[in-house]
Amino acid sequence: MVERETPRQVRIAGVLVAVQALAAIGFAVAIGVQAGELSLSAPAVLGETAFFVLIGLALLGVGVGLVAGRRVARTPAIVTQLLLLPVVYALIGPSQQLLLGIVAGGYVITTFLLLISEPSRMWSMDLEGRSR
Repeated sequence: MVERETPRQVRIAGVLVAVQALAAIGFAVAIGVQAGELSLSAPAVLGETAFFVLIGLALLGVGVGLVAGRRVARTPAIVTQLLLLPVVYALIGPSQQLLLGIVAGGYVITTFLLLISEPSRMWSMDLEGRSR
């Protein structure tokens, strides 16, 4: 059986997902740095920081998996993009951060479309790689 090469769309989506992961880790670091300036309880801030680090590391694994051609990483990446859509809505609507919301929305939608493109779908199901 011949192994199909990972489509370019999947590799690009993997890089975009890895950048999202680094943003989550950066957000966690920012929360941790500002913890001393805020009047919040230390356990709550440490818990939130740990949560975002954990999510960021898991998402980084998904992004690296996509770049490496691991089919199993596609579904978590798609679910992540779907979970980020309410964040985009919150930025555009209630937060009234229109520019940031539009940029984030474009980023999320681009990543999502790359992940559900026809070459990505065919690759994930390994239709050409199966023996008949």
